[in-house]
Amino acid sequence: MISLGGKYRFGGLGQPFPLPTVISLDLQYSRQNRVDEVDKPERLVMARYGELFLKSEPVKRHFIGMLLRNIGKALSASGLAYHFETPRGRILIHGDHPDAIADVVSRIFGIVDVSICWRTSSRLEDICREAVSLASVNIHAGMSFAVRAKRQQKTGPDSQELGTLIGSAVYDHIPGLLVDLDTPDYELFVEVRDFGGLVYDSRIAGPGGLPWGTQGRVLALLSSGIDSPVASWLMMKRGCETTHLYLDAGRWAGKDVTRAAIENHRRLSRWCPGNPLSLVIADSEPLYDRMDELRIPSRYRCVICKRFMQKVAGCLMVKEGALAVITGENLGQVASQTLANLSVISEAAGVPVLRPLITYDKEETITLARRIRTFDAHPGDLGCRAVPSMPATAADLGSVKKCEITMDTDEITTGTLSSLRFVTALNGEIVKEE
Repeated sequence: MISLGGKYRFGGLGQPFPLPTVISLDLQYSRQNRVDEVDKPERLVMARYGELFLKSEPVKRHFIGMLLRNIGKALSASGLAYHFETPRGRILIHGDHPDAIADVVSRIFGIVDVSICWRTSSRLEDICREAVSLASVNIHAGMSFAVRAKRQQKTGPDSQELGTLIGSAVYDHIPGLLVDLDTPDYELFVEVRDFGGLVYDSRIAGPGGLPWGTQGRVLALLSSGIDSPVASWLMMKRGCETTHLYLDAGRWAGKDVTRAAIENHRRLSRWCPGNPLSLVIADSEPLYDRMDELRIPSRYRCVICKRFMQKVAGCLMVKEGALAVITGENLGQVASQTLANLSVISEAAGVPVLRPLITYDKEETITLARRIRTFDAHPGDLGCRAVPSMPATAADLGSVKKCEITMDTDEITTGTLSSLRFVTALNGEIVKEE
């Protein structure tokens, strides 16, 4: 049995007040219930996953296995040695460089957040000692703090009592502190689990979602703009392995378009570390040449262009083993993205087309692009020389198909598919071009 005196109860902003009685609690769990007994505190990384808990046990085990595989590949690609423990609801990662490990793991899909922890024994004295040590480095008199405690066991002290005892130890050691459970200057987190205690004071947000590779492969149309990289990232977040397709308009596009598209591809590869990310570059310049040569009504150019992209993507899907085409289209954002035109465009695909950004405001997309670091405030010349001054907002499908017959878009598609280029990115670097 141990006692910390029960001197204070923490209950809001301001000074603590005395407890009416002394709390004496036994945190010495039996050897039978311990996974491990830690004699010396160890600094390690703890990662949490979220919605995987909603899966059935077999699916959850499979997803966690995929998640561990992805973490392992990412750490190995960064040259970091590691080994795992997987207590319920947590992934503990041991290694010589916890800060570097945490940085890598915080970009793994399926991870909700990451903390660098001190792991102690399950003895309350050891937990309090480490809590005081960590807090002493970060807070001083005049600051407010809070202790967020959790326990795994159903016997012994509850979470509130643990927080009270640990907070009392911190308060006794650092005079002049205030307690604020709502908006403290400093938060200290403590978890008491079967294998011991975990003490930490920061939580690095991860992307969440599902582990990369759990939902099959998709083919994402990638451009030089803001929207398509965000759409690709959102599908990656939902567990989709991704192949990118970029349609190179040649002289009909601004001089920086191809460079910017490849740069978007490179940036997105940082989110699947350890996994090569493929970009297919297809030549769409002949399409624009043919439209210009045959004087196809300019108001249909954007719709015909988008339908051509869908046709090329549909043909590549079989080769890539993809299950759907992803686009960055947003309802009503530009003339080609009215509901009427999206219907006409989708008709050309013949395969599932997913549009993750369909309801996003532009500012929402930009905010997310900044967060995932695909946004470029100065991208250069990204203009399109084929955009008409008055594009159709409700193109007639019959008229569009007549134009395509006149142009023989099937022939152009065949030619495009016969001269593909490939770019591979890995860990934020372009590693292969062919």
